Amino acid sequence: MATAEINGLTLSYETIGQAGRPWVITPGGRFTKESPGVRQLAETLAQHGNRVLIWDRPNCGASSVCFEGSSESAMQADALAGLLAHLEMTPAVIAGGSGGARVSLLTASRHREAAAGLAVWWISGGVFGLLSLATHYCGGSLAAAWTGGMEAVVALPEWSEVLDRNPDNRRRFLEQDRATFVATMERWMLAYCPRDDEPVPGLPGAEARALDIPALIFRSGTSDPHHTRATSEALAETLPQARLTEPPWGDREWLERQEAHDEGLFVRWPLLVPQLLAWQEESGLRA
Repeated sequence: MATAEINGLTLSYETIGQAGRPWVITPGGRFTKESPGVRQLAETLAQHGNRVLIWDRPNCGASSVCFEGSSESAMQADALAGLLAHLEMTPAVIAGGSGGARVSLLTASRHREAAAGLAVWWISGGVFGLLSLATHYCGGSLAAAWTGGMEAVVALPEWSEVLDRNPDNRRRFLEQDRATFVATMERWMLAYCPRDDEPVPGLPGAEARALDIPALIFRSGTSDPHHTRATSEALAETLPQARLTEPPWGDREWLERQEAHDEGLFVRWPLLVPQLLAWQEESGLRA
């Protein structure tokens, strides 16, 4: 397992391919780079002359936990920019789905020098979708800390993987001041509140309109309450060099992947490769 020290954190990563245009793939949720479909997408992109980074974000997999920053996604975006610079992989095509789409967008916006282009799908949005994320990512930890302290947070099943794969994370949790941790969870929850001037949480419209790099946006399904079609269409209208395209799967893809959860949410991501490669060629993003 390769690791790098970035912003005081240990980040677990792997690069696939020896040369070519740098790409980075970021999964959603708190899922790791080993989630089915992520490596396969990276390997196929690498077979077509790209060097591809897959990584565990802070709070995921074998990387360090971190509870700093205006939001969890902004903290992860800063970590990704640091990792890309450390690996001399800038500027990269920054790509991802669901939470990975949000981190990709924030990385490009906050660290323009790191991004050559953007490719995103399953972009979280809508009142239900965003407020569900606030509760999903922060609610359990906040309640546990409030009522039982940091020992109760460590005992939550949602953190078992990061504790098993990186034993130093237990220390990082237990060194947190309870009141400060609760305040962080509240701040991170508020970051998901829908705002008219933010196409995605943490990305003001003015900053999105200034993001003048090629962007490929896959339209979300009408059936998806977590990544609404309106969110994908509004983002495509906001980014100045965005291309909105249909995904290589049916309207109910997100729902079907949740129903077949044992297969993995991202298992069909390799289907994106032909469209990603065609867009890369047409946008002049070859190395």
